[in-house]
Amino acid sequence: MILLRVLSVLRGEKLIYGNRSVAVLSDHRPEFSPLTSLRQLISQTAIYGLSSILGRFLNYLLVPLYTYIFSAAEYGVVSEFYAYAGFFAVLLVFGLETGYFRFRQKPEYAGEAVYASGLSFLTLINLGVVGTVFYWQQALADALRYPAHPEYIVWFACILGLDAITALPFARLRAENKALRFAGIRMTEIFITIALNLFFLVLCPKLLAQWPDSVIAGWYDPNLGVGYIFLSNLIASVCKLFLLLPQFQAVPVRLDLSVLGPMGRYSLPMVIIGFAGMINEMLDRAILKIMLPYDLTTNLKMLGIYGACYKLSILMSLFVQAFRYAGEPFFFSYAGRADAKRAYALVMHYFVIAGMFIFLLVMLYIDVFKYFIGEEFRAGLSVVPILLLANLCLGIYVNLSVWYKLSDRTGLGAWVSLAGAVLTVVLNIWWIPLWGYTGSAWATLACYFFMVCLSWLLGRFYYPVAYPIGKISVYLTLGLSLYFANSYLITEQHWNVWLSGTLGMCVYVAVVGIFDLRPLLRKPKPTVVAGG
Repeated sequence: MILLRVLSVLRGEKLIYGNRSVAVLSDHRPEFSPLTSLRQLISQTAIYGLSSILGRFLNYLLVPLYTYIFSAAEYGVVSEFYAYAGFFAVLLVFGLETGYFRFRQKPEYAGEAVYASGLSFLTLINLGVVGTVFYWQQALADALRYPAHPEYIVWFACILGLDAITALPFARLRAENKALRFAGIRMTEIFITIALNLFFLVLCPKLLAQWPDSVIAGWYDPNLGVGYIFLSNLIASVCKLFLLLPQFQAVPVRLDLSVLGPMGRYSLPMVIIGFAGMINEMLDRAILKIMLPYDLTTNLKMLGIYGACYKLSILMSLFVQAFRYAGEPFFFSYAGRADAKRAYALVMHYFVIAGMFIFLLVMLYIDVFKYFIGEEFRAGLSVVPILLLANLCLGIYVNLSVWYKLSDRTGLGAWVSLAGAVLTVVLNIWWIPLWGYTGSAWATLACYFFMVCLSWLLGRFYYPVAYPIGKISVYLTLGLSLYFANSYLITEQHWNVWLSGTLGMCVYVAVVGIFDLRPLLRKPKPTVVAGG
């Protein structure tokens, strides 16, 4: 009986003394409250996501540089290569980043053995990939229709290999709560990339024009063009590897099959999920050049326009990425609690509220955001709201994915992602010839919406969470209504764009403040009470 009472205290349960009960809250298991759970999620987002958010935003600031310097066709080359990079970045890590987090905590495995085996495997495999690409560089360049630039292929292989090898050291920093070092290395890589872009694309051409016989003329090749974007990325990746060398020191080359076998079986579905996710996210930019019914130059121009306009949905992408960093540890930290499902439902609710705020921020002030891309690229602005909604659906799916992560059904989660990937392929093949890059945007939205619906249905069976569907629908409807009302007031009633957009934002913020923000900020009630 004494033991049961002690356990009750630790769990924060009520103790019964005759006809009296006392609610006791443990210091280790604090009572659930909206403010507590959301604060925890925000703090995790700040620690693990801030560097990625700021880094991607700084990279986003390079888009005006690229779109004002290069033509749409030239920028199409950049969009195509980074689309390919997205696929291989997932494949070359083999899901071992997630596997490391899972297996380092298992008592039957030593954390150092898990890390050493995973790091050795990734290093050896990626060195082999880079060597193979180097040997076949010309054949690959011919296949991709860039026969004059096989160096593009080699540079990208090196970038992908370095990123894959450093994935596990970054995971170790997160596991050891070395957030500042994690963020510092990420930001250093970004700053080096930006500095080199400015050096190669802005400073060198000016110096060469002013002093054509200077030493710069001996090594700087203006004909390399967008290749300097890739070279900047490669140099920054090499610098990142050097900064991570302490995470490689004293780690033996170790391929322990007793560790790699189980970890590989766990990680394989995550590879499929990640690869299918990249198909959903990147396939459109990878196949537009082939599927568009024009000549190669025009197709590259259309790809460049679409790729630049895709960047205008960057705020939603950054929000979703930050949530990915913070969401997984948050979900697992709450998994054992009796109130976990309440927390997940609440997080979904406020995620949608924040997502619709970002949607309205971009679309109601699109006349400002459009200046981040060159005038030639603004012909594709019509796809921006579609892509914003698609990324919002992706974020909702990330929330819903808690069902297969916590029920250990990653294999079934992989089938959901594969179904979405198949739908993406079919719709892109069907709609691109009909509607061009607009068809790709609609295919992206349709895919993520389908995955949201399928994941929600499966989650109700395997891990039911009472998500506030009614409230979520209200905010989605409100946001879309304000967007269409703003378009009507500007185009039909000739309202000032600033007045109309600000009015719409004020309405949305007022509704959120009255019905959701004020209750969230309300101070929690005292947590220890006694009754007789």
